[in-house]
Amino acid sequence: MNTPNAEWRDLDALHHLHPFTNHASLRAAGARVIVKADGPYIYDSEGHRILDGMAGLWTTNVGYGRRELADAARDQILELPFYNTFFKTTHPPVVALSQKLAEIAPPHINQVFYGSSGSESNDTAIRLIRHYWALKGEPSRRVIISRKNAYHGSTIAAGSMGGMGHVHQHSYPVYEGFRHVMDPCWFDEGNDGESLDEFGIRAARAIEDEILAVGPENVAAFAGELVQGAGGVKIAPNTYWPEVQRIVDKYGILLLADEVITGFGRLGTWFASDHYGIKPNLITFAKAVTSGYLPLSGLLIDDRIVEALLAHDDDFNHGYTFSGHPVACAVALKNLEIMERERLLPRVTDYAAPALARMLGKFKDHPLVGEVRSVGMMGAMELVADKKTRRRFENPGRVGLICRDHFFREGFIMRAVFDTMVCAPPLIWADSEFEEAERVIGKALDLTLADVAGEIAA
Repeated sequence: MNTPNAEWRDLDALHHLHPFTNHASLRAAGARVIVKADGPYIYDSEGHRILDGMAGLWTTNVGYGRRELADAARDQILELPFYNTFFKTTHPPVVALSQKLAEIAPPHINQVFYGSSGSESNDTAIRLIRHYWALKGEPSRRVIISRKNAYHGSTIAAGSMGGMGHVHQHSYPVYEGFRHVMDPCWFDEGNDGESLDEFGIRAARAIEDEILAVGPENVAAFAGELVQGAGGVKIAPNTYWPEVQRIVDKYGILLLADEVITGFGRLGTWFASDHYGIKPNLITFAKAVTSGYLPLSGLLIDDRIVEALLAHDDDFNHGYTFSGHPVACAVALKNLEIMERERLLPRVTDYAAPALARMLGKFKDHPLVGEVRSVGMMGAMELVADKKTRRRFENPGRVGLICRDHFFREGFIMRAVFDTMVCAPPLIWADSEFEEAERVIGKALDLTLADVAGEIAA
């Protein structure tokens, strides 16, 4: 692998279509070539060390370079590199991981169905939700309510369940059977003079209004990320999720918790459903179950749904070649073992989450920053043209990309979601990483401010 950097970029442009990318602009600029990683850092082909503030993509919770995970994969490859879980077969890694997931999941959840990505597992959830209601003799319950700016994946079904217009525009058309209500982000949706608690109730009751508009007899489920990650780390007020639980219970609909981002310690609990005290019927997970070392995802399913499946003598005609892949399951087991041994969940609660909140909070008075927010190891800064009115910049996303590029050049990854700068560091960050990130954030914001100074309200 001694190919020169320029040649890597040229070959990438010739043969590789990247996800969520303007390919014309990427090919004009060239991709950054990442060649190795260790702990909280990644390294590019030009020798730059970069502090990864996004944990890969909300994923590498235990950090990079964990030899134990490589050894677990190697050992399993030599023992049983692959066998499917179709045709009445199973294997020890998938059995052991399923038992472990049932142990750490909420008490009413004891079964798991596997895939390889969050998109796949949300597709599984859509199919299973509708199949459940058909088994219960209520096939008209097909509508799934989600939220604007929600991200549930990039397949056509999961993308339709999500509420992002730029994803929908490439579905031709969006699949039917999904509705979208306001997201619970006060900065975007709150009224002046409205408290966070009041706003949280209002945002939750938008779900009830939609249930009544569609007809409760037609509504199958409400689907929500516990924190809207790709939408800009949108954190609901404390009143929101209890009210959502009350509403779904009142109308007897299912609750799908999308924990592809928040699962496995990001909020200091195994699942954010525990953090918020809700009782979902289904939980989708992916990403951090293996800390990103191998692709694996799943759908955790409560006893109520499983009982309906067992009561009917027919097949659930759904599955993937790599459902419960033995090597991915072995790596997931070792990853969870590391998290328990190193006490990463209490570390998030007791140290990392407060440290992240303090670090980001230091920038709340910066002229560019309209709001700072965080929960667990997830945080966001809103970049605005006018702090007092929350007025955004023209051409949404332009300033965010300017800021993101300054971050990259200064050696720290913070993601731009339009003009919201977001981060989700590995759970292993220590004082030195927080201090380094703080220095870069200050510099990147100042450089961005200099670029757009003429657009800032006095």
